[in-house]
This record gives sequence, structure tokens and C-alpha cells, in this order.
Amino acid sequence: MKKIFSFLLLAAALASCKKDYLEVEPRGTLGEAQVASGTEQLVNAAYASLGNDHYDIPWSLWPYGDVRGGDAYKGGRDEADIQEFYFLEIFRQVRSDIGQFDGMWFQTYVAISRVNAAISNLNKVSETDFPKKGERLAEMKFLRGHWYFQLKLLFKYIPYIDETVPVAEYEKISNRALSNDELWEKIAADFNAAIAGLPLLPAEKGRAGKMAATAYLAKTRLYQAYEQDEQHNVTNINTARLQEVVTLTDQVIASGQYGLEADFGNNFRLETEGGRETVFAVQLSTNDGSPFGRLNFGDVLATPQGIGCCDFKKPSQNLVNAFRTDAGGLPLLNDFNNTDLNLAAHTVDPRLSHTVAIPGQPWKYNANEVYGVNWNRSPDVYGVHASLKENVQRNQYTQVGPFYGNPKNRIIIRLADVLLWKAEALIELGRQAEALPIINQLRDRAGASTGLLKFANGNAQANYKVAPYAAAGWTQAVARQALRFERRLELAEEGIRFFDLVRWSIADQVLNAYFAGEKEKRNYLKDAQFTKNRDEYLPIPLSQIRFSKELYQQNPGYVQ
Repeated sequence: MKKIFSFLLLAAALASCKKDYLEVEPRGTLGEAQVASGTEQLVNAAYASLGNDHYDIPWSLWPYGDVRGGDAYKGGRDEADIQEFYFLEIFRQVRSDIGQFDGMWFQTYVAISRVNAAISNLNKVSETDFPKKGERLAEMKFLRGHWYFQLKLLFKYIPYIDETVPVAEYEKISNRALSNDELWEKIAADFNAAIAGLPLLPAEKGRAGKMAATAYLAKTRLYQAYEQDEQHNVTNINTARLQEVVTLTDQVIASGQYGLEADFGNNFRLETEGGRETVFAVQLSTNDGSPFGRLNFGDVLATPQGIGCCDFKKPSQNLVNAFRTDAGGLPLLNDFNNTDLNLAAHTVDPRLSHTVAIPGQPWKYNANEVYGVNWNRSPDVYGVHASLKENVQRNQYTQVGPFYGNPKNRIIIRLADVLLWKAEALIELGRQAEALPIINQLRDRAGASTGLLKFANGNAQANYKVAPYAAAGWTQAVARQALRFERRLELAEEGIRFFDLVRWSIADQVLNAYFAGEKEKRNYLKDAQFTKNRDEYLPIPLSQIRFSKELYQQNPGYVQ
């Protein structure tokens, strides 16, 4: 199995103890070699944070992006099983004292503190003593941009702390010291610094490269382009930022480093991970000399009960229905949810079978193991579907206590997303004709992704039919609707959907329509209601407000 890339700081410290205890530097001083060695260990510790999540503090953001976005039900035993995620799901009782929100905030700032510590140490060494100084600084800027981007998606207004801020000053920096746009600029500055200092091709898998930073900057500019007021309403779409998105995504595409996988499913198989479509991914592992390996602990709850535990993150019926296609192979943009999917009667996009486990179909491309209704923990509450992308075949799991983890890398950015950012920017710039072949490129790939979707007898798992959009009638309004629908189909269950809806300022419309249909099928959703100008972001955690001595300001609509 592959070796883990990021080592824990503790392990590095223990390794340093092998030196003979008599060979010490004079007290009160550090030689350049020691500082350089310690710096590399701090860099490794900063990378290690990418895998330091927990089942209720998941870096994949599935409760925040998939469940809140209507692509998944919370799942588990019932509503009381991690009740805080149920509150998120129905947008009720979402309070500032919920521990998971504080955990996300705290653990992300722990990751940022590791980055800042590494940067501080790097600044103390010379290029002569540490030739990788410039490259490592750029890597740390990339990681810091990543973490602040994640915080920005969740909380909007956050205190920005870099390596120049002493620990004693942390509590004195307000989460409103910078405006919404100024925070985006800070994140963009880190990615720009990363681009300037990173090599085109990183020397080792798992390290950031120039094109990964370029892609992340494109994503930052895309979100920044949708300018929000204090109440989270989009008041303007900045065309200069959109043009930056086009320029940056073109650089990634033209670099020659990436391409779409021939089969959509290869992105989500352990056997084919890390392929040409992956722009940046967290490196995970097993059998690497550590007790349990570096497993994907953030997604262990999504393992079906039929494998072991715990059957959370259940694809919604609304999402399943979205994969239906019409007689010509196009999505049912307006009518997809009028009728629940019937595989015997409907044609579907193959991405359904790569994304959602359906009773009677093979589990994760293994034609000899069929996913059944009895794999579900609470089918009467959450239905009978399971999420596939983050899961693996049965013999590829590692049991850790009651949980079943796997070592499949977690993709942060893949080329399909980059292509869709470009298409979105082009459409909002009024250049929808240029976006058409990009969207159709993904649809063509989807239509060709049926090779893995076979029963044991060789027959197809469903009646698959996908067609590209035609140029006739491709207005900006049609293109915008098609792009948004395509993002859902392509990126379903990847922790993204809710943040798309907020960026487009349509979360209230889409989610309240979703609840109106789903509560007829899922009684536990009967009281669900998205409240505009509040539910776009999480509350600032109460414990953090207290830490700042009430300096932090609460987000609109929440009690301080």
C-alpha cells in the first residue's frame, strides 16, 4: 500500500531522540541545521492536519454541504443520533453553543496555527541552510489559503491570523476587522504567493503544486465575484473577478497536467485514485506502520450498516430523481422531481450509479456483492439509498472500534470542477456559447462511463442515456440553469451543493421547494424551513465569542 505523506509532529520529535544525548548544542542556542530540521517537521505537521478530522468534525463538510444542500439526509439511527446534524438538516435550533460548530472552528485554527508555526520557522532559516525554503513557504501559504477558505464558507466573518500575530494578541483580533471582500483578498493573497513559489510539478504526491494553487485561486475569485451585503444577499456579480476565473482556469487546463478520466467512476475507486483528473487531494493510507493507518475518519459514518456502521449521509430521493433523463437523454431541468425514479421505466444518467447505491445493484462495482434493503439501518426514516463516492469495496475497509474507515484519498479539487467554474464564469459574462462545449464535454464523459456498471451477467445496471445540449435555444438563462444542474449531477455527495446555492443566492428558493416535496416522503422533515438572511452561514461559536471577550460579532439572525 502507498506510504503516508504527512507525519505527525510527535513522531518527528520522537525520531529526533535517536541522537546520542551527549551530542547537544550549547543551551540557549539553536544551530541553523537544527532550525532547518525542525522546520521540515513543522511543515509535515501542517500537512498532517489535512487528515486530522473526526466523524463529527469532518473536513469533507458532508453535513454542511450535502445534508444542508438537499443532496443527503442526515441518516444514522434516527433524528437524535448526532442531533446537531439534524438541526442543521432542518435549519431549526441551530445555536451558537453547538459543540460541532466550535469543533470545526477550533480544529481549523489549530491547523492554521501549524501553518503559521512552520512559516515563522522558515523565515528564520536561509536558503543556503535550507534550499527548499521558498518552496516550503509557498506550500504553507497554499495550506493556509485552504483552511481560511473552508472557514469562510462556513462562518463568513472570521478573524484573520497569520504568522506575524503573537499568540497573546489572538483574542484582540475581531472577526469583523476585515470586510467580506477583504477576507477574500487575504485568501487570494496566500494563493498568489503559493503560485509564485511552487514548482509546476510537486516532487511528491500530496504536496501542493503551482496549478493546484492556480485552481484554488480561481475558486476563490469565483466566490468573491458574487458580492454579498451584510445580510448575505448577492448585490452584484463582479465581471472583473469572473474574467480572472476564466484566465486562471485556462492556465490550469492548458498546463497539460490534467485531463478528465475516461470513466467518471475512476475518480472514486481505490484502485485508480490519484489519476489525471485530480488537481489536489489529501493523501490517506493503510498498512503504513501506524496502528490503524491514515484512514478517512471524517467519512466513516457514511459506511452502510450492511458493512458495519453507521449509515449516515443517505442520498435524498430528490437527488436520485435529478439523475433522470428525458427521451432525448437530457436532464429534466424543471420536472425531475414530479415522479420518483423507477429504474425499470426511466432512463438515467450513469453518474447516478457511480454516486448512489440502489437496492438490487452491485456494491461499488463488485458484481458479486449486491447492495440490499437490509444494508440500511433505518429505512423507514431515511430510505434505502447509500452514498458511494467516499466508500470502497468490503475488503478495502479497516475496522477501528465500531467504525469502518478506508484509505482512499479525499479529492479537494478535480478538473471537472475547474471546467465548471470556467463555464459558470463565461455564462455570467454573457459568453454562454463558449460554455456550451465545456458542459457537453462532461456530459459526453458521463454517457461513456458505463463500463463499470454491469451486473454479474454482463447486463447494464440501468437504462443509461445521456445527450449533449444543442446550440439552438442556448440563451444565457437556459445555460445558467443547465450549468447549475450539471454541477449537481457531477459533484453530488462531494460536500459542495449548499455552498453553490449560497453563492448563487438561491438557497431559500431551492431548499424550501425541496422541503415541500421531501416532507411528504420523510415525515421528520415536516418542520424544516430555510430562513433567508440567516441560514446561509453558521453562527459564530459562543465559546469563541467568550474567548474574545465579546469582541467577535455574531452573524445575522443568531443570538449572541
